[in-house]
Amino acid sequence: MSRSTFGVPTRRRREGGALGVVFVLGVAAALAACDVSFGHLTGRATDEWTRSYQLSPGGEIQIGNTNGKIEVEGVDQATVEVRAERIARAATDEGARELLPKIVIREDVKPDRIVVETERIAGFTIGASFEVRYHVRAPKAALVRATNTNGAVSVSGMSGRMAAHTTNGAVVAKDLTGGIDAQTTNGSVSVELASLGSDKVQLRTVNGALTLTLPATAKADLSASCTNGSIDVSGIKLAVSGELSRRRVEGKLNGGGTPIDLRTTNGGIRVRSRVAE
Repeated sequence: MSRSTFGVPTRRRREGGALGVVFVLGVAAALAACDVSFGHLTGRATDEWTRSYQLSPGGEIQIGNTNGKIEVEGVDQATVEVRAERIARAATDEGARELLPKIVIREDVKPDRIVVETERIAGFTIGASFEVRYHVRAPKAALVRATNTNGAVSVSGMSGRMAAHTTNGAVVAKDLTGGIDAQTTNGSVSVELASLGSDKVQLRTVNGALTLTLPATAKADLSASCTNGSIDVSGIKLAVSGELSRRRVEGKLNGGGTPIDLRTTNGGIRVRSRVAE
């Protein structure tokens, strides 16, 4: 039997190496047999939280969330209706059910202001996650502020001023007749205006595209800029009043009027007319 430089029989070393491989494969097979899963939460629990509030004319609604979407729909009524789906996920259904009561929604109610927001869960939730999906029916003329962290914000049918902010997610608004401040960091912003009032329209994103759809008769002062991308205003009749380049545009629509400010860093900007649709 030959010996290696370190005095260990070559044959024994080979056998030991083979045993090591067999051991590793055995452990891998055992883990597979036990269905060990990292990052996959198969347990789920849900419930529904509902409220109805009276809001004075011209009042304010604030919706704050951390994980999950926010949807706001304008309706012809003085009542604010909030329906929140609370969803907990964990390795097992039992673990998810234990997490569900820890998802707390805070209320601060006054005649002229309604505040509803998801509270942060204290401590670490290792091996678990949660989200809240808000569905809000609001008086059309109300001032609405929707703030999110991880999730989209969508709005439709509002005539009052609107602020829609998120960090990771898209902002989508349709059939608006009031001003809007829409902002996100990682996501796109798409806004469609049924008419244009006197309140400013401001759209912002860092990593994403901006799309603004306007009535053909809208009177506005447009300012748009992007860093890495391009600007397309071919769908509107724009009288250039300032700079006109691939990445910066300043001009007037139908003689000028409502301020419109569009800004993105990594993404393009498109302004189009509803007639073109």
